[in-house]
Amino acid sequence: MHEKEYSSPTPHPRSKPKKPLDTVVKLGLGVLVGCFTLIWGGMYLTRPDRSIPPFSVGAQEETAVAIHVPDETSDEDIEKLIERFRKVGREGRAFEPMKINPTTPKNPGDHYRRLTIYIFSDNAWTEPVTLHKYLTGEDRGGFQRSLRGLYRLTESEEEGRIGPLPDGLETKETPADVRQLFKGPLSQPSAPVVDPTPAP
Repeated sequence: MHEKEYSSPTPHPRSKPKKPLDTVVKLGLGVLVGCFTLIWGGMYLTRPDRSIPPFSVGAQEETAVAIHVPDETSDEDIEKLIERFRKVGREGRAFEPMKINPTTPKNPGDHYRRLTIYIFSDNAWTEPVTLHKYLTGEDRGGFQRSLRGLYRLTESEEEGRIGPLPDGLETKETPADVRQLFKGPLSQPSAPVVDPTPAP
């Protein structure tokens, strides 16, 4: 009988140790990852707020601000926007993220002591010259009749409205699209509770 011949296994070539990444390659990868992180972070921080309608500031003169919303914006959406302004006004008056410049910049610690926001769906009424004419009394009727909403904030009071501003007192003949959402003094924070038990 023929004996089977076994060939000795071919020795594996010794694996070469992996070369460490070059410093330039590491730097390039770091820059690439950093760029993607910055882009993603920027997109996240600047994402639109879908809970309120989009708006843009057309004109601002001292404490008065005229903003524009798209034509198809409903009264319900404008009410949401006014409620957002109200929330910001009650929680520190930080209106900068809402694209509104300080209205009382010379007042230390409170750059939004007084503020009135006029909301329009026709951007012709948000031009600087139009707002100036309204504030100086040259053209009040058309401006007030074209309003879609209003938010007003003072040192101690707030007001929110939907629809045009009536020329006089509201009566039964006032159109149904004119509605006051709120008007009155700002709620004061509750006083801290003092423990009546005397200190030992």
